[in-house]
Amino acid sequence: MPNKPLDTALLDRAIIFAVKAHAGTERRGKGFPYIIHPLEAMEIVSTMTPDQELLAAAVLHDTVEDTDVTLEMIRDEFGSRVASLVAAESSIIEEETNEENNWYARKKLTLDRLACATLEEKIVALGDKLSNMRAISRDYVEKGDALWNLFHTKNPKDHEWYYRGLAYSLRDLKDTYAFQEFEMLVDKVFSR
Repeated sequence: MPNKPLDTALLDRAIIFAVKAHAGTERRGKGFPYIIHPLEAMEIVSTMTPDQELLAAAVLHDTVEDTDVTLEMIRDEFGSRVASLVAAESSIIEEETNEENNWYARKKLTLDRLACATLEEKIVALGDKLSNMRAISRDYVEKGDALWNLFHTKNPKDHEWYYRGLAYSLRDLKDTYAFQEFEMLVDKVFSR
């Protein structure tokens, strides 16, 4: 008896939506299309769950934060659950603070939020954070400590505080390969 085909209609629409939203943008001076990061985040999430809405949220996770897309647009197109997961992954930027103070405030808010997040929110977040940590690890091998000059916050100790805090906040996922890879890369980069 043949297997029932997998219904990927929602995920297919989310991928196309994300590709269009990020069209023409580059991943922070990397020379490749930004969409590669959300696609990698989605792939990482797929190692933890087949849930199409979580996969859709992973590929859409930066659309509200980095493009003209609004949460209402996500909700209208993909439903409340996906919109809620995307909202949980989006940073709110306050205009009144300078970039460095804003970085600390946003990162602290992220750590506090993730510590209390649902398991689903943590899964989507881990997809994003592991993709980021993979890029940092690759870049560190190539650039060494000069890597930190690419960031608004240039002190590697600040980045270590944040990424170790993420590992602590995401520890509910410690039995997943994605979390174990994340923790290994954090140790590899910040134990040098």
